[in-house]
Amino acid sequence: MNKGKMLRVACVGAGYFSQFHYGSWARMDRVKLVGACDQDLQKARATGLPAFDDLPLMLADVAPDLLDIILPPAAHAAAVRAALAAGVKSIICQKPFCTDLEQAHQILAEAEQAGARIVIHENFRFQPWYRCIRTALDDGMIGDVLQLTFRLRPGDGQGPDAYLDRQPYFQKMSRFLIRETGVHWVDTFRFLLGEPLSVYADLRQVNPAIAGEDAGYVIFEHAGGIRALLDANRCLDHVAENHRRTMGEALVEGTQGTLMLTGDGAVTLRRFGTSDQLVLLPPNCHQGFGGDCVHHLQSHVVSGILDGSPLENLGRDYLSVMQTEDAIYRSADTGCKQTLEAM
Repeated sequence: MNKGKMLRVACVGAGYFSQFHYGSWARMDRVKLVGACDQDLQKARATGLPAFDDLPLMLADVAPDLLDIILPPAAHAAAVRAALAAGVKSIICQKPFCTDLEQAHQILAEAEQAGARIVIHENFRFQPWYRCIRTALDDGMIGDVLQLTFRLRPGDGQGPDAYLDRQPYFQKMSRFLIRETGVHWVDTFRFLLGEPLSVYADLRQVNPAIAGEDAGYVIFEHAGGIRALLDANRCLDHVAENHRRTMGEALVEGTQGTLMLTGDGAVTLRRFGTSDQLVLLPPNCHQGFGGDCVHHLQSHVVSGILDGSPLENLGRDYLSVMQTEDAIYRSADTGCKQTLEAM
């Protein structure tokens, strides 16, 4: 353990979601934020950090240990290559990673050749309720798992102004529900149940104001005959004071009981054949995003770099999420179940 080491972190991107990244880094005792870069220099300056609108210039000037890439997929490859050229060995990159699977393979190969590691900022598996559910499954609390259902109901997708107040580019994404949002549960399901063996998808567009799909069903087959269902509709809501806390509700059902996730972030256990519910995790009161999952992920990366603990979400491992995403769209296009090959 390197207790005296301070990790020098620079960030590229200062859009809407970056506030959670910057805010998290600022709370870490072993992190020193050294720079912010954005093509809009005023946004970079608003972070209060040394501000740049040129990424190679920032990397040369502040020499970070880690670059946090908080940009859309089309900008990922150039940002990673700039970091590699500057000798940066640790990179976090937002999802969806790169423009497609082919580009992701290429960028990861270049990073590996340079001796650098890329962690994909897939933070939903770090939400406290999914960590709680994983522990319950590992402890055998519900016996043999038979199925998992998540009902995605953020309620933010109705009308011509949908998403414009927060992330307006959502409206123009030709692949939206799965590529932008559904991948969170592709990764969460594999975190809880292991890699999927096949997928079947029925996707549709409800709001005509957007370019891509915003509703649908995806059935995942996992080892041992387990099935998982993503039942998603961004135009519908669920019972929650903050619809973006969990973005929906979940059931994980097994031979000896059922785990339930509610919109307040609570997880309960009901034993098979009973009506009583045991609270495993109380309602979450964090006022930021997703139970502070950005902070949990970034803290995990800091520990991995400074203490040598194993890292989740490494880029090479994350390729299976991208492969599954592609298979979901193929299934929706063809109407056929798609078998997944091991990466």
